[in-house]
Amino acid sequence: MALDLFSPVSLGSIALENRIVMAPLTRNRAGEGGVPQAINVAYYEQRATAGLIITEATPISTMAHGYPALPGIYTDAQVAGWKKVTDAVHAKGGKIVLQLWHVGRISHPSLLPNGALPVAPSAIKPAGKAFTYQGLVDYVEPRALDASEISGIIADYVHAAKCSLAAGFDGVEIHAANGYLLDQFLRNGTNKRTDNYGGSFENRARLLMEVTKAVVDVAGSDKVGIRISPVNPFNDMQDSNPQALFNYVAGALNQFNLAYLHVLEGGVHGGGVADPFDFAALRQLFKGAYLANLGYDKVRGNAAIANGQADAIAYGVPFIANPDLVLRYKTDAALNEADSNTFYGGSEKGYTDYPFLNA
Repeated sequence: MALDLFSPVSLGSIALENRIVMAPLTRNRAGEGGVPQAINVAYYEQRATAGLIITEATPISTMAHGYPALPGIYTDAQVAGWKKVTDAVHAKGGKIVLQLWHVGRISHPSLLPNGALPVAPSAIKPAGKAFTYQGLVDYVEPRALDASEISGIIADYVHAAKCSLAAGFDGVEIHAANGYLLDQFLRNGTNKRTDNYGGSFENRARLLMEVTKAVVDVAGSDKVGIRISPVNPFNDMQDSNPQALFNYVAGALNQFNLAYLHVLEGGVHGGGVADPFDFAALRQLFKGAYLANLGYDKVRGNAAIANGQADAIAYGVPFIANPDLVLRYKTDAALNEADSNTFYGGSEKGYTDYPFLNA
């Protein structure tokens, strides 16, 4: 029998009842101190029929923040808040992993401790505006990380991974996509370093490999996934040879025997991607499970799984508007339309008030 979106699958040691994954979605609705609150619990609990939920990107330290009202995963209070989320999802039979995040240069001093400068591989100011509590303001030129500071960044990932496990998550996903810190090291549009963390593919991927090894050492390889976005121009990103770079990354990650590789197959927010990219090459090079994301519907998702292009499909916007997306796909029911005006910030409206089929 052909596989489809409704076939069970295991990603490492995480057994999924179906292959419909909820993609990580920043929603800017955490409580004081970056602590998940009651509406966050309700939001994730509503979506527990997903084969796997990947949480919104979650800062690993005070210096990792880049937007207002983000949940964190580095204090006891945050762990306790997330524990309510994981308990609720597990009570409904769901699986959930936390996405570990450091934004790097995509921040602003007003969001960082003592007005600190954002950190990055190189002191290159991004084009565009930072989203702050005061509204949209120009990005600042970040501070290039000193090589001696790298071990501290890795330690923050380790601490956050330990906090994630303490909060009851089934695993973690390392966010190395969408123009944030690990992606900034990978791509040579943002990495102009001349030390061991710049230049060659091996050097630019070094921080990602060191973070991955450190997180795998505390969480177990069967509970760790990684997300990449080889051609996403979002956050003023580019690379001179993305195919060769990410072919290298996909192959190098095999040493860790990860639960999965999660690939954003294009550009988000209408970002144009100039050159064709062979995502099938990544699928061939990476020996573990492959999660595909970006613009999939039920038909495309079923086709990708049936023909072996992917092991599971991650859906973003459809899960915002359809907490019961799995049931709607299974019964070919109509989908609710997502209201983009309520994606970021706010309260229940556009967050926990989308109707269920059986309402």
